[in-house]
Order: sequence, then C-alpha cells, then structure tokens
Amino acid sequence: MKLDTQISPQLSANNITLGYDGVTIVKNLDLNIPQGKITALVGANGCGKSTLLRGLARLLKPHGGTVYLDAADLFKLSTKDVAKKLGILAQGPVAPEGLTVRDLVACGRFPYQNWMQQWTKEDERFVEVALETTRMKEFAERELDTLSGGQRQRAWIAMALAQNTDILLLDEPTTFLDLAHQIEVLDLLWELNQNHGRTLVMVLHDLNQACRYADYLVAVKQGRVYTCGTPEEVMNKTTVQEVFGLNSQIVTDPVAGTPMCIPISRIRC
Repeated sequence: MKLDTQISPQLSANNITLGYDGVTIVKNLDLNIPQGKITALVGANGCGKSTLLRGLARLLKPHGGTVYLDAADLFKLSTKDVAKKLGILAQGPVAPEGLTVRDLVACGRFPYQNWMQQWTKEDERFVEVALETTRMKEFAERELDTLSGGQRQRAWIAMALAQNTDILLLDEPTTFLDLAHQIEVLDLLWELNQNHGRTLVMVLHDLNQACRYADYLVAVKQGRVYTCGTPEEVMNKTTVQEVFGLNSQIVTDPVAGTPMCIPISRIRC
C-alpha cells in the first residue's frame, strides 16, 4: 500500500498544543492527514494518541496552534458544517437503553435536520445504504444491547457512515473485541476506504494490525510525532525501541506482505 503524497490533506494540524486541566499532553505538533487513505496513530499508553484524535475531531480545543479542515480553521466552522464533513467514533460509545440499530444509525442524519427540513427520503436512503454496507440490515430492528461486541461496533460505524462524511476518526475501534471481531471491524473499515474513498484516521494498539490495514502510520512519543510514513518506512527496530521501549525483530507478514513486529522478551530470550 503506497501513500500518494501529491494529494493535499483535507485535515491537518499546525503547531497544536493540547491538554487537560493545565496539563499539556500534546505539544507543538504538526501533522497532515493523507486524503483518501487510512492513517493509524500508534504509540505507548499515555503518549497522546487519543488526545490528538480528540483535537482533530474538535472535541478538544487546542491551547495553541490550529487544526485545519479543507484549509479552514476547524474551530471557527459551525458545528453542522463540521458534522457534514467529519465523523467521530469515540472509544466505548454508549447508547440509551432500548435503542435499536436502525434508531442509532438514523442519528447519523441529525446534522441534516432543522425546523424547516425534517426526515426525508434521502435520509432514509443513507440509513439503508449504511445498514447494507456494514452488513447490519438483518439486525436493524434488534436492540443494541442484544448484539455481540463486533455487531455493536459495526452498528456504530453504520451510524457514522450514515452521517455521510468524507473523513471518519475512530478511537481504538477494536478495543474489548476478541480477535475474530477485531478483524471483522478492521476489514469493514478497509472496505469503506477502498470502496467509498473515505479518509480514515484511527488509534490502534496492535502494531501488526496497523501495518496490515493502514497506508500511513504516525508514531507518537510523549505528545509529539516521532516519525510518520508508510508502514515500510516507519516500522523498524529503532522506532519500536524508541517509541515503546521494546526490543524487537521486524519480519515480513506472510499473509499481507507488510512489516510484522516480533517483540523480544527479556526473560524468555
């Protein structure tokens, strides 16, 4: 998977600083998100990956610097305008009890509603397409809390898809899922990128999954970008040692042909 560096970024950060309650987490960070590609943010726990994603999603206002969406200051755009261009799936989202899959997916159309324009045939069409794309149509009338973890995550992705944004940000979309459901969700996201041209940015913990599914990796260390580029450019022993404090061997994934990290244990090796 090759990154087309000639495509201008839709979403970028210029010298941004982010934090909570006076504590700086991300400092003076620059980042361009490649358009139409899958970008994975990787790094050790507490390095600032999720904080950076929240800044890019307009959930956390920078203390300094600017986040740009289509060359405009993200935080100066109206909420509705942002919601029509950028979707966010937070970590461990919670829905009201008794909500069906169809009701949840329909929430993705809220940015297009106002007092003059209520539910339309176009809204219905986007909901149906989202259910079909995520293979959730057969579960449309089921309540969310009756579904498996993988099915629930697909329902949330369907909601984001119904929002019809060019960019989708996901914070650890595979957390708390078993391996089979992790692959199910990542396969779905890959299909959304390949078949619908969505720009995806996701925080991932598994380096090998990041290398297999992403076109572009951003390795974050202590609130800064340590390095970024294609998996082949980023994933090496030096990066793993510097970012994670871990010795490793990098081999070729026998299935995907992408870099594969083999951690080296101090005890067993």
